[in-house]
Amino acid sequence: MTNNPNELTIENSVLVLIDHQPWVAFAVHSTDPGLMINNVAGLARAARDLGVPTVLTTVGAQGSILVDPIFKEISEIFPDVTPIDRTSTHAWSHPEVRAAIDATGRKKLIMAGLVTEVCLAQSVVAALKDGFDVYFVSDCSGGITKEAHDDAKVRMTQAGARPMSWLSVLSEWTPDYTSAERQALTDVMRQRGGTAAVMADYVLAQVTAGLVKPPTFTSAPVQPARMTPTNRQAKPAAAGAA
Repeated sequence: MTNNPNELTIENSVLVLIDHQPWVAFAVHSTDPGLMINNVAGLARAARDLGVPTVLTTVGAQGSILVDPIFKEISEIFPDVTPIDRTSTHAWSHPEVRAAIDATGRKKLIMAGLVTEVCLAQSVVAALKDGFDVYFVSDCSGGITKEAHDDAKVRMTQAGARPMSWLSVLSEWTPDYTSAERQALTDVMRQRGGTAAVMADYVLAQVTAGLVKPPTFTSAPVQPARMTPTNRQAKPAAAGAA
């Protein structure tokens, strides 16, 4: 998107989703897990539709008696991407995770993960030390307790990271309501946007009923970018154009 004055743009950021898995989510009590899953699915869908490179990573998903795959709400968005699986809570120290991020050539990381105080916080603090600008999406993350989640947010903020919500990330990427990029987010906003979706549905209902004219700024949505994975597997875990 041209002429975006915000810190985060479609062209300069990378989305990193850490350990959004059912077994890990069982431990989350800082928020409603269903709401968190909705939010991270919305963020992942928006990144895909706008062509923002996305790195997916899991912990202990394979290699034991039981499996713990990434949320289906994410895997359905990136069906050709196999998340990078690890045995350490410290995703940033995994060479394939770093390689996937470095391959994008971008220095602004948007990170979310489970649980906030462990896997997310460790990678956020480490990325900051390595000179990256980090924005963590708190409503796409969750802690074992609300206190643990809140303490982790304070720790990451004090280290230099910036807290955001998933809807604020979308607004940073597409600040102009008349842009094709913003129109491309209409479907995900209506499906995952909560009260924002209700507002959009209300307005569209008036248009459908013929009570008001359609807005003049509507335009054809941008086409989702073809995924260009950059790390391991048949089709690797970083998706999107650099």
